Amino acid sequence: MDEKSAVQSLAALAQEARLRVFRALVGAAPQGMTPSALAALLDIPASTLSFHLKELVHAQLVNVERDGRSLIYRSELARMNALLGYLIDHCCQGSRCEDGTCADSAADNAGDGAALEGTGAPAACPPFTARKTRC
Repeated sequence: MDEKSAVQSLAALAQEARLRVFRALVGAAPQGMTPSALAALLDIPASTLSFHLKELVHAQLVNVERDGRSLIYRSELARMNALLGYLIDHCCQGSRCEDGTCADSAADNAGDGAALEGTGAPAACPPFTARKTRC
């Protein structure tokens, strides 16, 4: 991910309602959710939700698919992981953290699921390593 894309993604998430919508869609992956289900879950008016979904789609953090008469919104987990990879790409300046939790390379953590697959980024410092958050 380049800097411009990271800024676009972060700007889209820098609003309370959009962050809540995105987190709900991450939780609903891979099935996704309809706007009516999101509105009910998050108690957000439909018109407001529509605006926020449009912004998340524009930032490529969410995609939308028509299923008959319904729209299904899904989080773009690859984009989310690319953003996380961008943010931690220079974790500990490429060397081990003082507490030894960051690896010098993703290869140092082969098999433990700590590296961000496909980003070339080193394993994350806590809390990511401890939670092994990877989709």
